[in-house]
Amino acid sequence: MAHAQLRGVVALDGPSGTGKSTVSRRLASALGATYLDTGAMYRAATLAVLRAGADPSDEAEVRRIVSAARLVVGTDPGHPEVLLDGVDVGREIRGPQVTAAVSAVSAVAEVRRLLVGQQREVIRRALVSPGGIVVEGRDIGTAVAPEAGLKVYLTASARARAERRTAQDVSEGRAGNLDRTHQDVQRRDALDSGRAVSPLRMADDAVELDTTELDLPAVLEQLHKLVELRGLTDPERTAP
Repeated sequence: MAHAQLRGVVALDGPSGTGKSTVSRRLASALGATYLDTGAMYRAATLAVLRAGADPSDEAEVRRIVSAARLVVGTDPGHPEVLLDGVDVGREIRGPQVTAAVSAVSAVAEVRRLLVGQQREVIRRALVSPGGIVVEGRDIGTAVAPEAGLKVYLTASARARAERRTAQDVSEGRAGNLDRTHQDVQRRDALDSGRAVSPLRMADDAVELDTTELDLPAVLEQLHKLVELRGLTDPERTAP
């Protein structure tokens, strides 16, 4: 099915395991837009810290390492590569070591300031060409792109999110442990919601979408309806 091309910013926020990455990429592809996974940026920064042998809770050392790292996150929804110092680390950043440390690194104020600046520059370029971008993360609607034309907060029960994450791990060749993943999901929820800088929360003007009982096509259908309702598509142009 052809869709009109996106004009503007769609911000998709929410905790881990709600399906943000999959639906964001599919939505961007369908609307001829670029795509930005801000979580991948924080994961790549965390990997840089771990590779340097630093303690993720040592804020001064984390600031130094992340400031020196070369992070590049691709914006093609079909091939969203993640480069750290010129090397593709897309698979490595999804591993358990990075997952366990990313909340601590993401909570460092200077790391967020640095990466938010990079994220805003990606958005600025996308609005010039192709004219639209779907951005996913935890603080897009509240901090990164508060003027986004559509803000959606995706949520789901912790158990459902753990089941999805475990299934994803298994499908991508990583060991899956549902109980451990459930604990990790709850731990990250608490850390991300309780941090002092840009905590995980729903923007006042965001639309909440509970995906617990929805499959991927149903979520995408709801998102397409919201995009149309907000008038964020160009009726004169159809996405390729």
